[in-house]
Amino acid sequence: MSGPLFPRWTNTVSRLSVAGLLAVPAISIGGLLAYARSPHVTNQNQPIEQPIEFDHRHHAGDEQIDCRYCHWTVENAPSAGIPSTTVCMSCHAQIWNKSPYLTEVRKAFFADQPIPWVRVHNLPDFVYFNHSIHVNKGVGCATCHGRVDQMAAIEQASTLTMAWCLDCHRNPQPHLRPAEYITSMTWTPPADPKEAAALGETLAKEYEVHSRTSCSTCHR
Repeated sequence: MSGPLFPRWTNTVSRLSVAGLLAVPAISIGGLLAYARSPHVTNQNQPIEQPIEFDHRHHAGDEQIDCRYCHWTVENAPSAGIPSTTVCMSCHAQIWNKSPYLTEVRKAFFADQPIPWVRVHNLPDFVYFNHSIHVNKGVGCATCHGRVDQMAAIEQASTLTMAWCLDCHRNPQPHLRPAEYITSMTWTPPADPKEAAALGETLAKEYEVHSRTSCSTCHR
């Protein structure tokens, strides 16, 4: 009587081959998903060179300049606004008016040209985002932009992915703060979870905040 057609060890090889065929697509898809959420794709925490050295640690931190002084349309327009050279020179015509760091600012001011700032938070064209509706409904600057007062140069603190946006849109209450603290970099909700939840519920009612998950909310 003849023996088996294949040696017994081929059974192990077959099982490993099948497992490998199933694992490779799963690992590949998982790797692609992880890469799509990595800072290389989202640009999170990536340094961006600007035409002028502007230290937010000094302006927003040391000097406690309110965000709205430079980003003056944040409360009434979709865009937060980019500070003009007039805004810069309103201070620096008297302060550090001969500093070499401000040479390009002075050139732009006297040439009546805007400073070519490089955008840091850049959403796709198919995404609609309105700054005014967020800040007027109790969403603070630091919630999305992070601790700007601790950044020498502005970096994208959040992923800005759709999943990140939906996390807040599904349950906005934990992300709300009183209007008087909208631009505060140090405000934190109450440490007690019950008090924090109660505050979020109160602010949601006061500002008429509801969950927004319809596609047309952001894709118009």
